[in-house]
Amino acid sequence: MTEPWILPDWPAPRGVHAAVTTRHGPGVSTGPFARFNLGLRSGDSPEAVSSNRDALRDALDLPSAPRWLRQVHGTTVAELGPLASADELQADAAVAHLPGTVLAILTADCLPVLFCSEDGARIGAAHAGWRGLAAGALEATVAAMATPPARLLAWLGPCIGAASYEVGEEVRAGFVDRDAGAAGCFTATRPGHWHCDLAGLARRRLAAAGVTRVDGGGFDTLADTRFYSYRRDGAHSGRFASLIWRD
Repeated sequence: MTEPWILPDWPAPRGVHAAVTTRHGPGVSTGPFARFNLGLRSGDSPEAVSSNRDALRDALDLPSAPRWLRQVHGTTVAELGPLASADELQADAAVAHLPGTVLAILTADCLPVLFCSEDGARIGAAHAGWRGLAAGALEATVAAMATPPARLLAWLGPCIGAASYEVGEEVRAGFVDRDAGAAGCFTATRPGHWHCDLAGLARRRLAAAGVTRVDGGGFDTLADTRFYSYRRDGAHSGRFASLIWRD
């Protein structure tokens, strides 16, 4: 049986926990969302998503309900605690220092990045599609961690791989115009188009921000059917979650 979770392999301190869901979790979604879709905004039944989210909390024995965000490909970072409000905050990253707070990022090809301080006192999670990454979503999250960057650890979750991610001039220019060295993360395919290494770009941005202790990467959500993929499945793609919490 396919494992329902991926547990990050990174040197996080004791008391910091993280997991990434797959579509093989204990869910009830059907059709293109089968079976463990955790996203509310792609056409799945709200009742099914609510059931899946309850199952997620039970299966991982989470200390509180995940703090879901309304992600908009921006750079806003929310400071969160364990108690959720009725509405999801509009933000593309979150940080927390209170024990029991579960941060969650939903993706289906974009890059999720998890953070923690080396002492385990602060955690963070960011959603980095190309627009947010180019606009500074990771730098904003690093700043919000309120910890010297050299004392932060980061883990790159599953995103679309370079061999599967063909982009146009707008995307390439969004990075290369600011950082000429980012050209190394693009490989020409046909006139005006390149394969884009999203995880490689994230490593560059993190290094420039002073975060050099970075693990993860090596996934391809389009090629790996354990994950939902917008490019593979279209507008009715489900979403999987990358979560981090501390005791």
